[in-house]
Amino acid sequence: MRTTATAALLAGALLALSGCASTRGSPDCPADARDLPVQSLYGRWEARFDNLPAVAAVQLGKHPDYDGVRGTITRNGANPAKATVAQLAGDVDDEGALSIDESQDGRAISGVWSGKLQAGSCGREFRGTWRNATDESTHPFVLSKTVAQEGKQ
Repeated sequence: MRTTATAALLAGALLALSGCASTRGSPDCPADARDLPVQSLYGRWEARFDNLPAVAAVQLGKHPDYDGVRGTITRNGANPAKATVAQLAGDVDDEGALSIDESQDGRAISGVWSGKLQAGSCGREFRGTWRNATDESTHPFVLSKTVAQEGKQ
């Protein structure tokens, strides 16, 4: 009995120390993207679409013209002959959604991202919908931070 109680206390302490305990709403782990500093969006991310195993590489940095992000997405990066790179620009909108415009040619919008920060992810995961501007089809996406580069451009 005493061993079970000790194990439960130890497990609870480890969860709290590891950051796995509920930290929603704390300054270190905002529950809403509007509470994230824009610098927390900078860095490398992985994007998955339609729950498929293929991963696209996303790189975001400081936007030179406004308080947002600019970067690129590379699809099919494992196969250089089929790799495509598109430009990205966006920010967190008034409703707390990460909104990103995607452009294949740098002029026309080819895709639009709208995703919500996932509770408990501490700014490291967004889930939402990507809309293809060509055919208006929509696809679920998960955007996950891979390398922390907060504060870097």
